[in-house]
Amino acid sequence: MLQTLRTYWTTAVLGLLILYFGIHALTGDRGILSTGELDQALLERQAELAALTQRRTELETRARLLRDESISADLLDERARALLGFADPRDYVIRVGP
Repeated sequence: MLQTLRTYWTTAVLGLLILYFGIHALTGDRGILSTGELDQALLERQAELAALTQRRTELETRARLLRDESISADLLDERARALLGFADPRDYVIRVGP
């Protein structure tokens, strides 16, 4: 009986290893069944990238308007008031928390 178990020992260990890796190939973090989650995460990241790209474009435009060659009077006035904390007497000031 013991001799029979010894002959099947390596086969059983290899079978268990194949089963272990097969289960992880299906249900692991990067397994076959988790591709839907990965696709959803990819779509979220692409939407975030598009929003950040648009924000960067807006900031580059504002920075271009503040250069010496083409200074925008309205943008300069807005930034000066924001930094110095001044307001025109005709302006409506709405205070927002810090």
